[in-house]
Amino acid sequence: MSIATQSVDSPLGCWTHSEWRPARLAGVVERISFFAGTLTFPRERVFPDGRIELNLQLGEPHRLVNGEQIEPFPAACLSGLAPSSFVIEAPPGPCRVLGVRLSPSGAYALLARPLSELTGITVDLRDLFGPAAAELMERCRETVDGEEILRITADWIAGRLARSPAADPAIAWTAAQIERRAGAVSISELRERTGLSKTRLANAFREQIGLPPKHYARIHRFRRLLDLLRREEEPLAEIALAAGYYDQPHMNAEFREMAGLTPGEFLAAVRYPGSVSLAEGA
Repeated sequence: MSIATQSVDSPLGCWTHSEWRPARLAGVVERISFFAGTLTFPRERVFPDGRIELNLQLGEPHRLVNGEQIEPFPAACLSGLAPSSFVIEAPPGPCRVLGVRLSPSGAYALLARPLSELTGITVDLRDLFGPAAAELMERCRETVDGEEILRITADWIAGRLARSPAADPAIAWTAAQIERRAGAVSISELRERTGLSKTRLANAFREQIGLPPKHYARIHRFRRLLDLLRREEEPLAEIALAAGYYDQPHMNAEFREMAGLTPGEFLAAVRYPGSVSLAEGA
């Protein structure tokens, strides 16, 4: 797939966005993207999506908003699986950000370390890759063209993967089945097909994906729910059943726990085009 670049000038801001899904990194990288521009709303609410994010902030760093506490992210960082929503705050003025969305099994191969250590937290990329992270950051900062930044990053990831062990095929398969069926799958049936014991599957899944299988399934069911809500085509009760919840109250409780708001509040909020992320004021 070729790199797609678009320019946006809207009430939400003015920016250029490039996105690429390099075929040679399929199964590891879902997409590499580059954003350059300004945003009208200073904050963005991001929801759990079963992915691990690598980010390079090539200007002033974004910040994590946790109640009254606001802490800057490392300029180059990696965020493990998010079990619930969180809010980030962009710096004032123009910003340039590279983002790599990794599948958990791909991140495990890239990092060669237990992903359970990274769940729910963001770490400095230099602590994971040492000088290689600083070299990537320097090359991207010196490059003006956004599409070239994507190519540089893809080459960097490919180089790391060539020296890393692959994830256990049984665990990668189980995670892929959970994702493909949006969490609507029996974990015990998947375990039987892998031939792994209950304890072995739970431990290996937590190590190589970052969460227990049932929690990972909850995230993907929630991800499908967000997609259905974004379309706003059906009543909430029908959306709840289509997403795999027992009923609307069950969906509402799960939504509040994972999103930090109600489905109605989500529908009333301002969303970025082509995304479920919400634009929020300070």
